[in-house]
Amino acid sequence: MGNRIYGYIRVSTLAQKEDRQWLAMEKFGVPKECVFADKQSGKNFDRPAYNQLMDKLNQGDTLVIKSLDRLGRNYEEMIEQLDIITRKKEVALVVLDLPLVDTRNQYAGDITGKLISNLVIQIFSYVAQQEREMNIQRTIEGIAAARARGVKFGRKTLSRPLSRPTFHKWAHE
Repeated sequence: MGNRIYGYIRVSTLAQKEDRQWLAMEKFGVPKECVFADKQSGKNFDRPAYNQLMDKLNQGDTLVIKSLDRLGRNYEEMIEQLDIITRKKEVALVVLDLPLVDTRNQYAGDITGKLISNLVIQIFSYVAQQEREMNIQRTIEGIAAARARGVKFGRKTLSRPLSRPTFHKWAHE
């Protein structure tokens, strides 16, 4: 059985910094060795640190995340993962940016708290996926607008020599 506190941090790209999430974990009191961090898209849950975290979580543990979208951005998969975390594994969930999502007291029979947490989770999971889809759409539109302005994408074309290279007679002897 658990009673350990874990944290999960995620940024979408290698270039992004996770400093604010680390500070939030430290402020909440999550031990540094119990924080799992990925630098990978939230489009699915096939992430190395997330999978290690899921292997560690036991009944009675607490999982802390800065915001719900740090967990993921795919609505169906988020709902499924949150169900595994909170219902199947019976791990409490604390979302620092959403004080309504703190399930630590749900197992004491607080049905109203459970209802509110589930509703908030559903809504914000939906919003996270919508935001991801809007980002993809904006990128597509931005590329199309840039192409319409004549912007070229991809690697620059390499120039080839117009004539064959001259070989010296001594090079073949």
